[in-house]
Amino acid sequence: MTSPITTHVLDTARGAPAAGVRIALEHESAPGRWSRAAEGTTDADGRLRTLLPAGSLRAGVYRLAFDVGAYFREQGVNTFWREVIIEFVVNDAASHFHVPLLVSPFGYSTYRGS
Repeated sequence: MTSPITTHVLDTARGAPAAGVRIALEHESAPGRWSRAAEGTTDADGRLRTLLPAGSLRAGVYRLAFDVGAYFREQGVNTFWREVIIEFVVNDAASHFHVPLLVSPFGYSTYRGS
């Protein structure tokens, strides 16, 4: 069963999936207070599908922290980014949230996927 929150990291400079990116999922337990909910690393296809067990998501504010600085260092590439953090709101805990990251050494974008 797939995690209720998944991601896919694509290295747009290489035109390839970003394998080995460390990712932390945090939940805002109180305004400005974050607690680690899960962590993982992207697979060979740049995907992370195992952050949370199915049915464990609850409504609230979350953020994904992508350690892209370490990823680019391992690639031997200089980058402007140390970490990319994407915050989002979960209103319907029964839904699936796919949060892709398209990243290069000097730019990134994201969207809510399916």
